[in-house]
Amino acid sequence: MANQLVILNVYDMYWMNEYTSSLGIGVFHSGIEVYGREFAYGGHPYPFSGIFEISPGNAAELGETFKFKEAVVLGSTDFMEDDIEKIVEELGKEFKGNAYHLMHKNCNHFSSALSESCLPKEWLTPAALQSSVSQELQDELEEAEDAAAASLSNSASGSRTGRHTKL
Repeated sequence: MANQLVILNVYDMYWMNEYTSSLGIGVFHSGIEVYGREFAYGGHPYPFSGIFEISPGNAAELGETFKFKEAVVLGSTDFMEDDIEKIVEELGKEFKGNAYHLMHKNCNHFSSALSESCLPKEWLTPAALQSSVSQELQDELEEAEDAAAASLSNSASGSRTGRHTKL
């Protein structure tokens, strides 16, 4: 199943301490979702991958730390799910738990690296991204309208003909 959406999930963490909350400073966590699986990066004291998967099984536990803010569709990928796993495994060599740094190597850097690995380079500009997402949404709308029109014409007795206009 190719042509999967690549989604940036953003979590708000400002509430984690009173200092940042009272100053209104934004503290955010991010992860990349593809094929219904979300990959993120965090630190730990060990020299192996700090990449973890947010799944329904651990979402409740993580929900105590991360408050979901928004999902941003970045585009779609032609990579298969196995390819995504290999990309994540390869990124794990660079994004080790003990290499985490709040300013220089954090979850946002990982999300950027994974999305750049999954998306065609020409899609990584704001204008191209908007065009790509708009086209995908338009294609989905047209497919739904075509399916609805076909359903109407199949259920009609034949004496009435329906008219279908694409937007």
